[in-house]
Amino acid sequence: MKISNRGLIEIAEHEGIVPGPYLDSRGIWTWGIGHTAAAGDPDPEVMARGMPDNVDDAIIGALKQFDRDLNTYERRVNQAIKGHLKQHQFDALVSFDFNTGGIFKARLTQRFNAGDPGAADSFMGWLKPPEIRGRRVDEMHLFQTGDYGANGDAINVWRVDNKGRLRGLDRVMHGDDLLAMMRTRA
Repeated sequence: MKISNRGLIEIAEHEGIVPGPYLDSRGIWTWGIGHTAAAGDPDPEVMARGMPDNVDDAIIGALKQFDRDLNTYERRVNQAIKGHLKQHQFDALVSFDFNTGGIFKARLTQRFNAGDPGAADSFMGWLKPPEIRGRRVDEMHLFQTGDYGANGDAINVWRVDNKGRLRGLDRVMHGDDLLAMMRTRA
């Protein structure tokens, strides 16, 4: 399976876009749309600090990396899950793995693969850091109901300083604009 456009927007709204490397809430160097060294090259820790001179080009670069990262997490979810998934369930699991990298060890996966109808409750077993709770609730709700919380109206593009600290909003992108820039996925 592949992530849907709505699933892609769901992740982008949760992550936001940061055109320069920054330290996330756990102190991990991150860039673009949630890209870390754990997802592969490039390593945000060794990237040039601060806002790039050409933010638009940097956003396009971040979207290309997001596309590569999505391919990785789609493949991982397809490998980990043994049963049939509806599209919204797949999207929720890709969001979960994109954020946690935990699809292979998650109780959620074990319970789903065992046919447990209450498996979605296990989204809530991954609540570190504490501010991630809202995302886990959204992923669980999407998995259970097919209701995408993201409507594509507000994908935040954040400014970052030379020390990797977020410094407020640069702009807000609409989901349709993000999809147009990533047209190869549609």
